[in-house]
Parts: sequence; structure tokens; C-alpha cells
Amino acid sequence: MGPRSLLILLVVILASCQVRRDPAALVIRGGTIYTMDESNPVVEAVAIRGDTIVFAGSQDEMRRYIGKDTEIIELDGKTMTPGFIESHGHLMETGYKELNLDLSAVTTYEQLIRKVKEAVGRAAPGQWIVGRGWHQDKWKGDFPQVNGLPVHDGISEVSPENPVFLEHASGHAALANDNAMVLAGIYALTPAHTTELLKEKGEVLRDKEGHPTGIFIERGMELITRFIPGSTPERDAQALELALAACLRNGITSFHDAGATQQNIELYQSFLASGKLSVRLYVMIDGGNRDMFYRWMKRGPRIDPDNMLTIRAVKLSADGALGSRGAWLLEPYADRPGHVGHETLPMDTVYKTARIAAERGFQLCTHAIGDRANREVLNQYERAFREVDSPSQQLRFRIEHAQHLDEADIPRFGQLGVIASMQPIHMSSDRPWAIDRLGPERIAEGAYVWQKLLQSGARIVNGTDTPVEPINPVTCFYAAVTRKTLEGKPAEGYEPDQKMTREQALRSYTIDAAYAAFEEDIKGSIAPGKLADFTVFSRDIMTVPEDSILDTRVVMTIVGGKVVYEEH
Repeated sequence: MGPRSLLILLVVILASCQVRRDPAALVIRGGTIYTMDESNPVVEAVAIRGDTIVFAGSQDEMRRYIGKDTEIIELDGKTMTPGFIESHGHLMETGYKELNLDLSAVTTYEQLIRKVKEAVGRAAPGQWIVGRGWHQDKWKGDFPQVNGLPVHDGISEVSPENPVFLEHASGHAALANDNAMVLAGIYALTPAHTTELLKEKGEVLRDKEGHPTGIFIERGMELITRFIPGSTPERDAQALELALAACLRNGITSFHDAGATQQNIELYQSFLASGKLSVRLYVMIDGGNRDMFYRWMKRGPRIDPDNMLTIRAVKLSADGALGSRGAWLLEPYADRPGHVGHETLPMDTVYKTARIAAERGFQLCTHAIGDRANREVLNQYERAFREVDSPSQQLRFRIEHAQHLDEADIPRFGQLGVIASMQPIHMSSDRPWAIDRLGPERIAEGAYVWQKLLQSGARIVNGTDTPVEPINPVTCFYAAVTRKTLEGKPAEGYEPDQKMTREQALRSYTIDAAYAAFEEDIKGSIAPGKLADFTVFSRDIMTVPEDSILDTRVVMTIVGGKVVYEEH
């Protein structure tokens, strides 16, 4: 054997030894893989050891990572992306939506009554019937109403022995029956008493005679909810299991939980300890609970070295929702003259919370939907930023929803480094009736203005606000790139100049969503050294025609290199 042949043999032996010494545990290949890594945007194959990506590139180069024990997943032409990140959702409520009365598919007032009647038939006398998901602006036909919201008479008639409390889809209003209002002593409250109790932070809607209609808005809901029995640990655990399973079915590998209680956090910790926490959680503590807030500020952030349960954000809520006319506006509602919505907490609280959170290493995430709420929150953020040592860009404070903005405030997001945590599916669901609330001029100038924000230098992160909307990211992606309803209307989309490109929409669900949780170095793109979290789709969402996006399914979800969901 000549010298050249010996050299070739030596190279082959060394290469084979390297493969045997350090093979990948898992190789994924055979489809289109979008990495969101600008230096390597599309690859053919990925290799994983443990929970970490070690290679992303061509199939030819991949061969050296395949050993005799390497598992191989063939995509068979399907499309893989970084694991989708739900940037704003309510985890426990998502599970409880399945446990309680789900009203999201209700399309008429009569159907709502039937749902309640069926629940009464399954309940014991005196048992509370609780549900969520109705939205009167999506109903067909007329219904008895005051100020555009339904009255309780129909549900009270079919539930004489059961208190009923049905939350609006937004979670910012609810419909209670007569039994619940009697139990809570609502009829004993005059309008003056109610105003004093709520201090303009909510509303009990009344008819012309002054009788309560059954609608409770914002803090007004607390007049009823304080009488609803608390959950049990067993039901909480069941709800969490259902929520985690829903995430995995929908390709969600990480979840930003927008407003967890201490009880929620303790449940998450118990699931983590027992190995049942299957989705990575980034938790915002409920800043409305000031005792809890100060305890966590004293303790400091919990940043999980295993990247499964991190607690380093605070959630506040500055106003209500547009559907219930609770969003706080600069000018009155077009369809309710003289009414500008609700400031649901003092702005000085936002400022103080921002100062303390920034000093203690916590991110602040504030719900703001109306243009007045967004302006006021930006003002308080800016005031706090001037008084802390860290540059605002490093703090990564967020505004959750940022649905309706005054044009003067749009550039401030980029200037201040405030992240716009927006849910495009809200545009798809709300835009057909939102024009009635705001009028055409305000809609065109400042509602759901994704391109204006992006072009001003802001980051947008995506999500569904589950259970307000279904957790399915495909519908949210579709809404982002088409600005249409899920029925495909209008043909050109609403305010089409504000559509996201498909790359922008994918960024908002992956690498930018990771950035919004200070995690862009460990997730959000497919690159060596990052966590092996992936979502596999039945179609190529980046290239299929618009009208085919909604036919796309999640067929596999992988978290930390393990297949945790597979379509059958």
C-alpha cells in the first residue's frame, strides 16, 4: 500500500473514530428548515446532543454526526422552524377554559342560554356555573342589550337555583345571573354606592331604571368573584396539565405567562420538580398583588439554569378591553359618547413599579390597549428610565397589546426600547367591529400598526392571549401576514400597508420573542449551542399561498431534543 493510500485510510479511520466517539443523539433531516439565524437562514439538517443543537447545515455535512445509536427523524418534505414562543398568554386560564364552560364558539344569545341550561342540568342546586369566551360583537342576530352588551334575563330564567358568572372573551367584563347578583348583594347597591366602591376603576352596567343588567366591567367583576368558591389543588393541577398539552399540540415550546399568582408559581415549581413541566415558562408575577410584588422584589429574579421555569417579570394592567369599552382612550368612544373607558390603576403605581422593578432586575410588562393608556404607560416608563442606572434598551420593558396608539406615541416604542407585545389574531377577530368603537380615522392612524412600529425601530412579539383567542399559532401567523379575518375578508386585508412580511411574523414568534424574555442567546433560532426546541408544520408557511396558510397543521413539537407531541 502506497503512502497516499495509507494517508487516505488514516483520514477515514480518524473520521470514523470521531463519529463513534461523539455522535449526535438525534438528527432531523429531509425537509425545509428555517433557522432565523441570519448567517445561515435555511438548512437541510440539524443534529442534537442532549438538549442542545450541535450542527445545522447540509445533509452531506450531517453524516459525520450519525453513529450507530443516533435517532433519525425524517421530515419527508415538511417544514421545521425554531420552537414557537407564546409571548402573551394565561396558562392556568387556558386549562380552566377546558374544565369550565367554554363559550368561545357561541354565535347567538340563544345559544348562550342553551349552554347555561345544559350546565344547570349537570350541576347540583347552589353550585356555581362559571364560564368564559362569549363575545357579543361576534353574535348573529339581535339580542336584548344595554349599551351593546347582553342583559341577564335569559340566563337567569334557566338558572334559578344556580349562581352563574360568564366572563367575556377578553376577560375584562362578565355577565352574571340574578342568583349571583342576589348572593353578592348587588341589588342593595345604589349607583352612588357602586361608584364609591369601584372608584371609577370599573362599572356595574344598569338599565334606564337603574337596575343592574348583569354586566360587570373591570374591577366591577370583583363584586361577584369574591363570592365564587376557590379552586382545589387537584383542579389546579388538572388545569395545568390540560394547558401544557394544548401548548404542545399547537407547537408552543415556550410560554410567557402574563400574570401568575403565588399559588400558580408554586404549582409550576411542583411540576418542575416532578418532571411534568413540559413547556418552558417565562413567568410574569401579578403586580396587582402588592404583597406578592414586594416579596419578589426582596427575593429577586429566579433564572432557571435548566431553562424551564424563569421568573423575572412583573405584569400590571393599565386599562380594560376595547370590546367592553374599557380600553382607556384620549377621546370618547365613537359608539358611546362621553365615555373614554377605564384607568384600572393609578399611573403613579406604574411609575413606582417601574422604578423598583428596574432596580431589582425585573422586567415590567403592562397591559395597555387604548391610546390614552399607552401614552400614560410610556410616560411612566420614560420617567422611571431617567432615574435608574441601566439604559432603557437593556431593561426591555414591554407594553402588552398596544392595540390602539396615537400617532405621536408610535416612535416612542423604538426610542425608549419598549417592546410591543401584540397579538395579530386580535386584529383579525376585532377589526370588523373595532371601527364602531374608534371610527375610521383612529382605526387607520393607530390601530394594530405593525409596520409603523417596526419601521420606527420597535420590536414586536407575537402570541394569542390564550384563552382570549385559541392558542393555535397558525391563525395568528395568518392574521399577521394577511390582516384578514379567518374567513378571508376583506380580500386585500384591513389597512394592508400594515401587514407583516412572513419573515417579520416568524421573527415575532421566535427570535424576537426570545429577546423579549432575555433568552435570545439560548433559544429563538436554530444554531449550534442553542436549545433544541422545534416546531414542525405540515406545509411551508413561508411560501404557500395565503389562502393555504390556515390549512397548515402542527405535526410535531420537540422540546430539548425530545419529541413531546406528534400528530397521529
